Amino acid sequence: MPPKGTVEINKEVCKGCKLCVVNCPVSCLSLNTQDTNSHGLHYAYLAEPEKCIGCANCGVMCPDAAITVYRLSR
Repeated sequence: MPPKGTVEINKEVCKGCKLCVVNCPVSCLSLNTQDTNSHGLHYAYLAEPEKCIGCANCGVMCPDAAITVYRLSR
């Protein structure tokens, strides 16, 4: 069974560059095209939390340090 994780994305810091979305190996992140932050930018969010493995690729790729990754203990 793959490890489980979760991410927190600060939507006010996220500029919607999609680097996290593109680099997620399990495709659990997505860009929110229905809403914007206070800067008028679409932001990334955890679309499928059950898929997240806590690999931290998204956090490493984020140029604005808007993502915090957590590994969940079982």
